[in-house]
Amino acid sequence: MAPLPPVSYSPYDYAMHEDPYPTYGRLREEAPLYRNDDVDFWALSRHADVAGAFRDHERFSNVNGVSLDPSAWGPTAHRTMSFLALDPPTHTRMRSLVSKGFTPRRVRELEGEILRLTRRHLGPALEKGEFDVVADFAGRLPMDVICATMGVPEADRDELRRLADVVVHRVEGFDDVPPAGMEASLTLVGYYQDLVAERRRRPGDDLTSALLAAEEGGDRLTEDEIIAFLFLMVVAGNETTTKLVANALYWGRRNPAQLAKPMADPALVTGWVEETLRYDASSQTLARTVTKDTELHGRTVPAGGRLLLLIGAANRDPRVFPAPDVYDLDRDTSQLISFGGGRHFCLGANLARLEARIALTEFVRQVRSYDIDTGNAVRVHSVNVRGFASLPISVTLRTAM
Repeated sequence: MAPLPPVSYSPYDYAMHEDPYPTYGRLREEAPLYRNDDVDFWALSRHADVAGAFRDHERFSNVNGVSLDPSAWGPTAHRTMSFLALDPPTHTRMRSLVSKGFTPRRVRELEGEILRLTRRHLGPALEKGEFDVVADFAGRLPMDVICATMGVPEADRDELRRLADVVVHRVEGFDDVPPAGMEASLTLVGYYQDLVAERRRRPGDDLTSALLAAEEGGDRLTEDEIIAFLFLMVVAGNETTTKLVANALYWGRRNPAQLAKPMADPALVTGWVEETLRYDASSQTLARTVTKDTELHGRTVPAGGRLLLLIGAANRDPRVFPAPDVYDLDRDTSQLISFGGGRHFCLGANLARLEARIALTEFVRQVRSYDIDTGNAVRVHSVNVRGFASLPISVTLRTAM
């Protein structure tokens, strides 16, 4: 049997968007520190290495952002990626101020609204019997939740979701944000400028108003900082939660013995959410800048090097997760790193988990069984996010609606 060619990996490769996991497995074993000269990055794939890099912000900096896209990489990345593209002390300051508006209490208080919005979108979809999970449900719910939190009028939400989709989509063979994505980004920023100005004139009971009011020792967030955070919420928060819900439904159907558990007992939905986060994380990669020459696996990554942390690969590392390619809702997922780690642990992790738990719980309470049309499923093409752009589904309800 002829030996395999050297392992090759690029987050821009459409084949990776379809199924990166065989390549991740080879990277972990054959090239735990991988080098791609064409795109100019290094990559870590083992759990210990990725988790360690998340905790070491001094050597592995966020100062140039977290995406390899040329237009998103550099010292101005914080203008759209907010504190994801900052290091302490500026990161500490901004996260502290943002946290005063985006509090755990505010997230908990959203539970009733999330359930209302879940039923609002899920009910009409289920009545049709056949629908697109993303277009009709999973894509609408997170955007509505985020927009309701921010104080965005309902009439504007579909358009904001469309713009967010355009921002993250990547054109095959084009290693950057395409022109349509740049235009959509500018439109979103303009929209949030207007929203912030309106809330400054007439504050309300929403996150945008809370961010304007947030204060610590006389320090307040600037208008640009608030806009950057809102942009981050609508792009990163919306997309990742949409993908989480659809991924759970997809992998549940592909693993009927596991799906039977939450279908029989909705209390087990939490395990479904957590195993999906591990097995097929919405956020697959995050980039860092190496601040000084660093030796890893016998090679030196030079200062200034771009280092890609492969979350999707780390979450399937057999050194941490036994039988990692098995979808097992009963496994211990406490070491998953789907929301990052250290100082940059995702501020929206609790909200994403809450949305997914409510959405899937309501789904299993109403649906007796379902099928996925895998032949017509379409994956999103993104350098960071993994999931579906379209996922056709047919359902059989427990009782007549």
